[in-house]
Parts: sequence; structure tokens; C-alpha cells
Amino acid sequence: MKEFILLLLFCHVASPVTRSLKYFYTASSGVPNFPEFVVVGLVDEVQMFRYDSNTKRAEPKQDWMSKVTDALPQYWERETGSCAGAQQSFKANIDIAKQRFNQTGGVHTFQKMYGCEWNDETGEVNGYDQYGYDGEDFIAFDLKTLTLIAPTPQAVITKHKWDNNKALLAQKKNYLSQICIEWLKKYVDYGKSTLQRTVRPSVSLLQKTPSSPVSCHATGFYPDRVMLSWMKDGEEVQDHMDKGEILPNHDGTFQTSVQLDVSSVKPEDWGKYECVFQLSGVKEDIITKLDPAVIKTNNPGINTALVIGVVAGLLLLLAICIAGVFIWRRNNNGFKPANTSETSSTECVPPNTSQ
Repeated sequence: MKEFILLLLFCHVASPVTRSLKYFYTASSGVPNFPEFVVVGLVDEVQMFRYDSNTKRAEPKQDWMSKVTDALPQYWERETGSCAGAQQSFKANIDIAKQRFNQTGGVHTFQKMYGCEWNDETGEVNGYDQYGYDGEDFIAFDLKTLTLIAPTPQAVITKHKWDNNKALLAQKKNYLSQICIEWLKKYVDYGKSTLQRTVRPSVSLLQKTPSSPVSCHATGFYPDRVMLSWMKDGEEVQDHMDKGEILPNHDGTFQTSVQLDVSSVKPEDWGKYECVFQLSGVKEDIITKLDPAVIKTNNPGINTALVIGVVAGLLLLLAICIAGVFIWRRNNNGFKPANTSETSSTECVPPNTSQ
């Protein structure tokens, strides 16, 4: 397959008060020992819902999701049936896509990503509905213009078909701008003890060799809405700084790092630099001075915990991706559309238009 990048990474952090509900479908063919169809749902980047073609069941991934059945006792049975229907549609989509791209055998994937965002301070909402094929953008619904964007010739057929289906476009608009937001608010309330908690990290300065960049590594924090940067005399360093991705830890917390190239920093100026960690919802920042005395080097045994932590985070990230969360390319403007589809408008997820 072409490029597998977890969608969790594209969402790190539009705003400290932005809540999100996202669903990812992945249908595949020619992939051994992997479910043909997987659906994963996330609230604020926390996985809370999963269905796959092996278990054939929609299942909760968080304890607080049990609260859903208090109001809707048949919730999981209904979603299992909806996902099973979507599974058949997505399997057919792969065959249609292969025909359009003049393909026969091999490994192929068909994906959908959709969801909504809500700023709980301003009330601003946003939604997206995107499709992908073999890791490439295919088609996307623009909520603002109520039109479809087709970046490949093979998607034009689908674009014309959906553009002429005004009922479908109206349904998508209603779901993304209203129903999805209503369910997002419900989930945030159900999981508030988890989703609205704050956990401060441990912060360390690390350096492989005396000539290597100094990495400021923060781990064990929650939520993932953070800012980590190197500052000099109270201002953010613009040059010689490299920010890393935010990665998940096995316990549901996150880790990230930012590197500072100290090769051009004069020894007498080291005291002017500090690593600043800012966590959404916490007023007090964690400030770590650039001090040679506190830097952990690459001597045997010292960085073992860090290596294990980073590797564990990457493996967890890969595991979630392989679980079907996402296989998509991103560009400077976010995720482009993606794949063809003669699919039905089935929404195999907890919040659907029937509610």
C-alpha cells in the first residue's frame, strides 16, 4: 500500500476548546490476516467505538459508552446492523474502483472519514465527509458550499451522481451540522470524567551526543491539546527548532518532543533558553531550563525508559492505524478527498440520520 498515516495525527489541535467526533471506515482486499472491513469512532481523539468484519459486532471501547444504552437500549444491535450493511457497500466500492482505475488483483483499500467539530466557547461548528482509495484522495463533500470535490478523473462519475442527488446532499448537511454535533455533545457529557480531565506530564531534556540537538520530551499528559516549544528570553525560537508529532501512550495519555539545535548556541547563552510546556485547561506552564546538568545523555541505561516509551507509542499508533482508523495522505491544506464510490449513503456509526 502507498502511505499509511493515522488520521489521529491530522487533528492535533485546532483549538483548546474544539471538541471532535470522527469516524473512519476502511475496507480492504488482498490483505492477509486483516479484517476486510473496520469502523472506528473517536471522540476528542479517544477511540470509543469499533466494528470489524471478523467480530461482526459494534462494540464500545470506553466504559462510559455504556451510558448510551440507558436512553437507547437497542443502540449496539442497531449499529451492528448498520455497519454490516455498510460492509457490503464498501466491498462493492472496491470492485467499482478497481474497474475505474483499470486494476485487477493486488492489495486495495477503500476508505471514508467523516465527522464534526464544535467549539464549546464560540459555538462554531464544522464538518467533513471524505473518501479515499489506495491511500489517495478521491472525493470529498464541502459542507460550506454543499458541493463535491473530485481531484481525480475517476471520481467525476461519482461527483455528478451525488451532485444531482439533492436529497443526499441535504442529508449530509443535516447530519454534519446538526445530528453529529448533538451526538458529540452527548458523548462529551457521557465521558466527561475521562475526556475533560487534565494530567500534567513529566518533562526531560535528552541528548544523544554532545553534538546532537537537545530534545525536550514530555510524556504522560492529557488531553493532547498542548504546546511545547523552546523559548529564548521569553520569545519562541524560530530557527534551529524541530517539533515532533503528538503520539499516544499505552495508558491513554500522550507524549511529544521538540528539539533544539545547540551547535550554534554559545555556552554563555544556554541560560537564556528554556523549554515551555503548555497544557489546555491548566494555567501554570512547566518550564525547564536548558541546563547541561539536567540533560540525560545517551549513556547505557539512562535513556532506556525513553526509548521504550517512544517505541511503545509508535507501536500503539501503528496498531490503531492497522485496526482501520485511517490510511490516508495529507497535504498542506488538510486531507484531500479520496476514492470512488457508487456506495449507498449508509452511515454505520452510533449517531446516524435515523435518530
